Amino acid sequence: MSPAQIDAFFARLAALRPDPKSELAFINPYTLLVAVVLSAQATDVSVNKATKDLFAHVSDPAAMLRLGEDALKEKIKTIGLFNTKAKNVIALSRLLLDRYDGAVPRDRAALETLPGVGRKTANVVLNVAFGQPTIAVDTHVFRVANRTGMASGATPLDVENTLMAVVPDRWKMHAHHWLILHGRYICTARKPRCAECPVRDLCDWTEKPSFQGGASS
Repeated sequence: MSPAQIDAFFARLAALRPDPKSELAFINPYTLLVAVVLSAQATDVSVNKATKDLFAHVSDPAAMLRLGEDALKEKIKTIGLFNTKAKNVIALSRLLLDRYDGAVPRDRAALETLPGVGRKTANVVLNVAFGQPTIAVDTHVFRVANRTGMASGATPLDVENTLMAVVPDRWKMHAHHWLILHGRYICTARKPRCAECPVRDLCDWTEKPSFQGGASS
């Protein structure tokens, strides 16, 4: 994709979703952090179902420690890998209290020292909770970036670095949300919905069906 095509790509997605948001439910930076940790290899829908009751009673690290690991497991047992995730949530809650007086740090390096928190999770928290123009590369972003030709890369970090270099600054704040939602609902892994795609004429994917006319408005 050329710089002009990339700019047009986001302009069209922005016109359809001017204010895209995370589909994870959360109350504050701490509950966002917990939700993103729980969402690894799980859908946002399944996480939201589990955290609806959890966050009604627990919204800070101290409350999570009072709840305890066993009770947390019971509340999130419908989520994949819940045993490991519960252990990580309890451990990161303890570290937040010990190191940061219970506050979620606004620094990627600090976030990545927390159990269960990798670069993608840190980027989501920095972007959604603290308004930093990071680009979190999940499976949807990775697929869309590679498939469209916007940012080819063998690893999520490769794709992230390329996206940060090629996405115009005016789109960076919401770029990963637009890419996630596009990948989740249009540019799906199997049977992408090219006929409904608003940016299909900008896409470099050679396997997409041919359509007459330009992109939908």
